[in-house]
Amino acid sequence: MTTTHDAPAQSVAPPEPDLTPADLIARAEALSALLVERQAETEQRSFYSEQTHKEFAQAGFYRIMVPRRYGGYEFGLDTFLKVTMILARGCASTAWMYCLGAAHSLIAATVFEERAQREIFAEGDFIAPMPIAPTGTARRTPEGDWEINGTWAYCSGAPYASHLIAHALVMGEDGEPPYPLLFVAPRSQWKMLEDWGDMLGLKGSGSHTVTIENGRIPGYCAIEGVHVSTVDVTGGTPGLALHGNPMYGGAPTSSMAMEGAALAVGMAGNALAAYEEVLRTKTTMAPPFAPRMQDPDYQRWYGMALTKIAAAEAITMNAIHQWQELCAQGPASFTPDRDLLLAMICGEAADLSWFAVENIIHSTAGSGAARTGERLERAWRDLSTGHTHAGFAVVLKSAIPRALAQLRFGVPPMVSTH
Repeated sequence: MTTTHDAPAQSVAPPEPDLTPADLIARAEALSALLVERQAETEQRSFYSEQTHKEFAQAGFYRIMVPRRYGGYEFGLDTFLKVTMILARGCASTAWMYCLGAAHSLIAATVFEERAQREIFAEGDFIAPMPIAPTGTARRTPEGDWEINGTWAYCSGAPYASHLIAHALVMGEDGEPPYPLLFVAPRSQWKMLEDWGDMLGLKGSGSHTVTIENGRIPGYCAIEGVHVSTVDVTGGTPGLALHGNPMYGGAPTSSMAMEGAALAVGMAGNALAAYEEVLRTKTTMAPPFAPRMQDPDYQRWYGMALTKIAAAEAITMNAIHQWQELCAQGPASFTPDRDLLLAMICGEAADLSWFAVENIIHSTAGSGAARTGERLERAWRDLSTGHTHAGFAVVLKSAIPRALAQLRFGVPPMVSTH
């Protein structure tokens, strides 16, 4: 990936120059308890409230991975995903909307050139949904800009987003097939449709559809022939050259998988908390009646669920540690096969979280916990819907394991006969 440079921008101090990762995690813990109480209204609204949005902004959550020279805190991926995990234990919809909007400051600060970054991070807070599927069209204008038209579904984080990062298709010349254009568009160039909330779960995740009609994107805010999942960082990145921080040289596919794993672990923790309430407040079904937490079977089920969720968290945190270590070793170390392997590891953490909820917690909590509006009922719906996300349900089960094996064996892709 080539790098380009304009005149260096003057650094802007963040709102709280002495803020630490520990401060952010403590704030997330405090807000997570409030989010439990707001779950129902968040679902009804289809996105979290203006009050919650203001609390997140004041806490510094939207600046965690924004480069420090633009007023961000430039903390690591581990801090961001730990905050995400904690928020998901309170409200899955809120955490999903937050994470899949604010996380993409990392990708924006990695792949776009300095001039683009100076514009998109001008306000400090950064929220940008990033749908993966290339849709719509892009046409180069005589002035060198891009004219964008299209519709992008599942834009989680759209209600309060400052930008959109997406892919459009550029028509090839002389019969050549179309190729992707990765672009970042400010809020002024797109509209959000009021079309979210009818899913089984994650009803409040703000995953609305976004449309662009004759949008104009500066040439420096787009990268031709690039899809975010195929970015090769081994030759360095604009962000690494600009900021000097190794995390802006990391591969995107695995970092995106880590977002999903952190959310799954947090959602499973939400379900476990609801299960604890059931065990503390409900009695066994047969005499001698006693609190379920005193029953050997419920104790065993709880211990199994707790352990599996803890293991999923340990897997996720270790994957994050590996990702950061590869960044620190330098661009050449972060090869495509290592990127895909870390993504696959995160898939295992998400599967383990789902197993704990679906096969232990949900199946033994009793029908009362499955009533509409119960915390466990909502937690199960949310994780069930998250489990169907194409990234985990399809891509990590098909394309990525094949590509990983092909890279490890050095064989070209071929059409499967099975």
